Amino acid sequence: MEIAIKHIMLLVELIKKGGRYSYINITTTELGEILNKSQQTISNNLLELERNNYIERVKDGKGFKIKVTEKCNDELFKLFLVLKHALEDIKEIEIKGIITKGMGEGSYYISLPGYKKQFIQKLGFEPYRGTLNIKLEPYYRGVKSVLKMQPGIFIEGFNDGNRTYGWVKCYRASIDSIEGAVLILERTHHDDSILEIIAPVKIMEKMNVDYGSTITVKIRF
Repeated sequence: MEIAIKHIMLLVELIKKGGRYSYINITTTELGEILNKSQQTISNNLLELERNNYIERVKDGKGFKIKVTEKCNDELFKLFLVLKHALEDIKEIEIKGIITKGMGEGSYYISLPGYKKQFIQKLGFEPYRGTLNIKLEPYYRGVKSVLKMQPGIFIEGFNDGNRTYGWVKCYRASIDSIEGAVLILERTHHDDSILEIIAPVKIMEKMNVDYGSTITVKIRF
């Protein structure tokens, strides 16, 4: 039996805690809190993994110590190679999302000289003040994780003497006929359902759309 998709993040968490090389002490409650799943779901998943020889568990007092097996390591490595090859071959991603109101911070950050100068130099345009925020449709919610694994145009963080600002990775993108860039920020209040976009024009005005409109974005690598 191949590793089920629902088990991958659980196994990744066990490996991150040191379970690849030795037995670790961690409870189903702790794993549930980390993965935002119920204790019962985690317990059932661990039983399935144990039955298929992907983990080993040994009694430790009232609980168990857990270790990821060599069989599991081999399967995960094969999956890693498949994903690596697939992601390296990606040239363009097309996503859809709904235009949503942001927190009003984009205008301030985009206009900072430390960012603006780099945007002009590295992207070839001066961004319109502010970002366009779109809420990704559920099918596309994993796109940020994919983007983080792809090389992008790196905008360095800086210190203006009062505070430090984080880095930004940019990915060239087109919205309708408008050329712009999708941003991945080191520091953001948004979760993975929100994508921020910049362009040399006000995108909503240029496209004649409003909040709640669904738009398509093509991201290029």
